[in-house]
Amino acid sequence: MIYDKGKIFLGLAIFVGLVASPFWYNPVFGTGAVAPPEIKLPKDAKQCVLPRAEMRASHMQVIYEWREEVVRGGARTYRHADGTDRPMSLSNTCLGCHEGKKEFCDACHGYLAVQPFCWDCHFDPKEHV
Repeated sequence: MIYDKGKIFLGLAIFVGLVASPFWYNPVFGTGAVAPPEIKLPKDAKQCVLPRAEMRASHMQVIYEWREEVVRGGARTYRHADGTDRPMSLSNTCLGCHEGKKEFCDACHGYLAVQPFCWDCHFDPKEHV
């Protein structure tokens, strides 16, 4: 026979409440879901470096590969699948078409709580005009 079952059930209730509290207070899992940011894509650009779905999924890998090729390999030009050449540059190629760091990069990275290291060396040319 359990003599302190009231204390045991109270302790279990408190434990379950504490374990579940991050899910209740997190806006994604809780009652007030936060919508993903609206990204404004360039209107006049015909095509990005890669197709849209591929860029969304692996843009950091593309930027990392470009960094390695530029810094360690000395390459400065990316050959697109359609045969056109583009400079391997975060500031000129990517931010040349997209609205800028605050409007384009920070919107998604802030939503996902990601802090990319790109801005340790690079700056948004539109912010330093």
